Amino acid sequence: MSSRQAPPLSPAAEGRSDPPVTDGVKPPTPQDRRREAILHGPVLPTLLRLGLPVIAVIVAQTAVAVTETYWISRLGTDALVGVTLVLPVFVLMATMSNGGIGGGVSSAVARAVGAARNEEADALLLHAIVLAVGFGLLFTAGAVLGGRALYGALGGEGAALNAALLYSGWVFGAAVPIWIVNLLASALRGAGEVRLPAIVTLAGAAALFPLSPALIFGWGPLPRLEVAGAGLAVVLYYLVSLAVFLRYLTRDGGALRLRWSRLRRPLFGAILGVGLVSALGTLMASLTVVAVTGAVGLAGPSALAGFGIASRIDSLLVPILFGLGTAVITMVGVATGAGLPERADRVSWTAAGLAFAVTEVIGVAAALFPDVWVGLFSDDPDVLAAGAIYLRVVAPFYGAIGLGLILYFACQGRGKVFWPFVAGGVRLAVTAGGAWWLASQGASLAIVFVAASVGSVLFGAINAFGLNRLARAGEASKLEARRSGTVRP
Repeated sequence: MSSRQAPPLSPAAEGRSDPPVTDGVKPPTPQDRRREAILHGPVLPTLLRLGLPVIAVIVAQTAVAVTETYWISRLGTDALVGVTLVLPVFVLMATMSNGGIGGGVSSAVARAVGAARNEEADALLLHAIVLAVGFGLLFTAGAVLGGRALYGALGGEGAALNAALLYSGWVFGAAVPIWIVNLLASALRGAGEVRLPAIVTLAGAAALFPLSPALIFGWGPLPRLEVAGAGLAVVLYYLVSLAVFLRYLTRDGGALRLRWSRLRRPLFGAILGVGLVSALGTLMASLTVVAVTGAVGLAGPSALAGFGIASRIDSLLVPILFGLGTAVITMVGVATGAGLPERADRVSWTAAGLAFAVTEVIGVAAALFPDVWVGLFSDDPDVLAAGAIYLRVVAPFYGAIGLGLILYFACQGRGKVFWPFVAGGVRLAVTAGGAWWLASQGASLAIVFVAASVGSVLFGAINAFGLNRLARAGEASKLEARRSGTVRP
């Protein structure tokens, strides 16, 4: 271990009290113990410890969204349509702030923590906040200046368009605090602190379950705000979350400490070098789904309904893969910063194998028994047939998606996202372009869905190839450094 790394774990790391300072040796701090556990703890248990709280967070957020949709539906069709028009843009913002720019924040913080550059890790917090303000203002301006045109182009008109603008005004008016919360949570996860973001989200979800309907319909002293009440509930959740994060980050003893420091271009580069490309990757993934949906729509409403129902299983994989992926970013980033490429490789392939196994089992089950899932939502024979075709053709290749996404997160952790970007671009071209061309040529649904299967396989294969290239380049660089005497063997 180099002199810059934390001292070996003390009995405190095993759950006992910290020993007194003896012989001038300071006992390890909580940050030291957290870093050592990430670097040297057993891979699979550490992955699960870091990933399971994030999975719980996503499940809770999904439950809140479904519940809110139910309450809004009680206001009537116009209100439901209006909120539905806003949700794709809101989800895009959440995806970019959590997995795109947020992935860049997690990666930069994890690499700084791994290299024991604690001051740099702290400074990245301020840089993340500056970026959050900038991106948040862009979304606010976009909603204010282009909201009416966008929601109108998506089919909103009359009362539904007014409901969309009202809801949009609330949630995007608070885009800055939403971005700040998401980037601060990403920074904490990068430092290995997953409990606080999970606690904040779960407590917020528990509060939103009664608060949202109370603000929508009015309760006690609260007025009936209808759609505005749904937007206000979201805003209140993020404002309270922001207050909790700021209180934690401005005191001593936490995983990170927010303090004023000079803004530095290299630190912005550390975040954006990963985050901007990752944000483009999330956009390409969204475009892939939209394009395939449009291609399937050429076959008629029954085909579209069946595809929509069947492909919902894809979204069920998101909590598993994103939760595991955030753990991968942290562990790979810390190992990369600490100069332990072998550890980073072991984490990457262990997580990728786990993701492949879980998603492939789900996919094979869905392909063998498609009517079990599709039949929960429809008994129309045409809808059932279309949904079954999708699952039989595409679901057996879910493992490739699971493998590819986890390796994408592993590349984020290393701070190298070229190959994941290439993989996303190839998947977009093959899946979306292929599906549209085949559909326009009158191909059957099964043939159209083959394009999605091929795109999935290529996505996984290119990410695997890319990570292997990075690992080999790292080994060659390390060997050359040893030969030149710049590092110790």
